[in-house]
Amino acid sequence: MNKQILALAIPNILTNLAVPLLGIVDTALMGRLDNLSYIGAIAIGSLIFNFVYWIFGFLRMGTTGFTAQAHGENNREALSSSLMRPLSIALGIALVLIAVQIPLAQLSFYLIQSSPEVEVFAREYFFIRIWAAPATLMLYVLNGWFLGRQNARYPMYIAFLVNGVNIVASLYFVKVLHLNAAGVAWGTLIAEYMGLGLALNLGFNKYRDLIPYLMPSLRQGTELKRFFLVNGDIFIRTLCLLLTFGFFTAESARLGKDVLAVNTILLQFWTLMAYGIDGFAFAAESLVGKYLGAGQRHLLKQTIQRLFLWGMGLGVGFALTYFLFFSSLFGVFTDKKELLAMAMPYMIWVVLGPLVNTPCFIWDGIYIGATASVAMRNAMLISTLLVFFPCYWLLLPYLGNHTLWVAMLCFMVSRGVTLTLGAPRHIFKASVPEPKTLTGSCPYF
Repeated sequence: MNKQILALAIPNILTNLAVPLLGIVDTALMGRLDNLSYIGAIAIGSLIFNFVYWIFGFLRMGTTGFTAQAHGENNREALSSSLMRPLSIALGIALVLIAVQIPLAQLSFYLIQSSPEVEVFAREYFFIRIWAAPATLMLYVLNGWFLGRQNARYPMYIAFLVNGVNIVASLYFVKVLHLNAAGVAWGTLIAEYMGLGLALNLGFNKYRDLIPYLMPSLRQGTELKRFFLVNGDIFIRTLCLLLTFGFFTAESARLGKDVLAVNTILLQFWTLMAYGIDGFAFAAESLVGKYLGAGQRHLLKQTIQRLFLWGMGLGVGFALTYFLFFSSLFGVFTDKKELLAMAMPYMIWVVLGPLVNTPCFIWDGIYIGATASVAMRNAMLISTLLVFFPCYWLLLPYLGNHTLWVAMLCFMVSRGVTLTLGAPRHIFKASVPEPKTLTGSCPYF
């Protein structure tokens, strides 16, 4: 069991750690140009795409859950439909984004105010990178499908290729062709489509036995309700998460630019921790779905126990590292001593974060694998509307900036508690509908 968990978790962690590397390289490239407006342009452009693509994160999460359950049942028809249906939806969404790129850009730059020069470069970046939308969203589906097939190596290979090509191409376009912000966008565009090509090639070579089922599964129009309900619930959950972190950033800005700078850096500690813990959360999606689909309850419980042991062990490691090396790690993000002095009173929230956040991250993976989307959505709504915002408004007059961190910590605790309380019903007693052939109705469509 430990080998299965680590075989999935370690590639997932390596895949996740490749994500911030690209942002560091892009920022470093722009930071060495004469005009510092390029840094702001890349930051704003990336923020827009991160927000848009994060909203459609259900394309990966929902695909993993359905696929893992079909994998546990060894149902080829369901495995085909769990790939083809979200893949076609991802392509449709991407084409809509391309079609509405002008009003989308107008709305985005209206909401995100910047200097005229920064906006010019950011728009240039936006109107190039938007054409990568089909590759980006289809890769969400393919990576989710590979994880559902208990294959974490392929997403790792794809991430390494995408990031490697992106870095090399961006260096060429910026340093040789002097395309600046546009060069970074072209690098991303090329890398995403190369990643899509690799994903399709790996998938068709490895899983060629499913090829005869692909088109019939796409034509099958029954049982769409469950597919859209599950992904709709995940969509609402994601919006709540965006609302919470967006409010955190907005209120940090209201408290002053120094507070904003400190909170932004401190959140990077939580983000780095999330990249590690999510490796086990992604493993949970794959294994929980597989054992539920196969009806192996004893292995399901054993897997969940081991996942929490591994996850909490890593969380304790992060907490100890942050406690012992806080000043040194903070210095990686800034060399301004005054910001470090401001951050010291808030170190406790950075240290507590890995201990408090790990359970809700692991439970998220478990619920996604079980496609228990209603319970996950409700837990997020409760934690956002009944915990986070009330905590913030009640404590704000007394705690200042600490209020944001207390509210965020309570938000994470609430997510962990509500998901734990719902587990006996939604996970351990959950049932997967009996699959049917393509001539009937398949619950995975």
